[in-house]
Amino acid sequence: MFATMNEGAPAIGVIGGSGLYQISGLEKPREIIVETPYGRPSDSLISGVIEGRQVYFLPRHARGHRMLPTELNNRANIYALRSLNVRWIISIGAVGSLQEKYLARDIVLPSQFFDRTSQRSNCTFFGGGIVGHISFADPVSAGLRAIIARETADLGYMVHDGGVYVNMDGPAFSTRAESEFHRKMGFDVIGMTGVPEAKLAREAEISLASMSFVTDYDCWKTEEEPVSAQTVIGHLLANADAARKILPKVIQKIPLEPTWPEHRALDFALVTERKLWPDATVRRLEIILKRFL
Repeated sequence: MFATMNEGAPAIGVIGGSGLYQISGLEKPREIIVETPYGRPSDSLISGVIEGRQVYFLPRHARGHRMLPTELNNRANIYALRSLNVRWIISIGAVGSLQEKYLARDIVLPSQFFDRTSQRSNCTFFGGGIVGHISFADPVSAGLRAIIARETADLGYMVHDGGVYVNMDGPAFSTRAESEFHRKMGFDVIGMTGVPEAKLAREAEISLASMSFVTDYDCWKTEEEPVSAQTVIGHLLANADAARKILPKVIQKIPLEPTWPEHRALDFALVTERKLWPDATVRRLEIILKRFL
């Protein structure tokens, strides 16, 4: 069965990246298996309550880290969360630093994305007879980013509010030439998962902000060891611990009602006339298009 809209209170989603496969402090935890028109998400979702708010946690790469960035079923992930009435997503991931000022274990809250992927065909829900073009000039929720910045700083972590996240495919890390190019272009951090989630969340009228945890200097800094999976493990563990402490503080400050601009992102995005929408596509996108039906 495909997921149907949960009519309860608007919920908060947390997507955990490398090193964060579970979150602590969840009251009444239970595991939920969600089927979507796009298949199953990366893993079962964990439902629970934090600071009185309904929260759904999804490990992006599956528990045990079993999926490459290019293997992620991003549409299923975001659709599953939206089907559970998630209206805010905190997306957590590991990134490499492209600038001297971003040190390992710093937290960067990107305000912009630059897409350099070539293997992501699942970055939109639209097609099949319904055309939508979302506004994406400001791809991150300013309201959610501000909450994360404030609460993270109050806990004493080094947080950088704003910056450009460049998204590569992976799974290999950058060559030195690529790293130097990205650095000279003025990008701030580099990762492998941010852009598809941000695009799909906007189409699903979900407010999304990314918490990017720095683990390395990519490979542009020649006096440092080039990034490898082994060199970042210690930083990943520290970053995951920080995320577990930050999340409850952020969650309790998120508004109760979805009234931010992202929550009406489709108001001027849908191009195809309603009378021309194919029934099969309407059924597939009902969770996203419900208020237009």
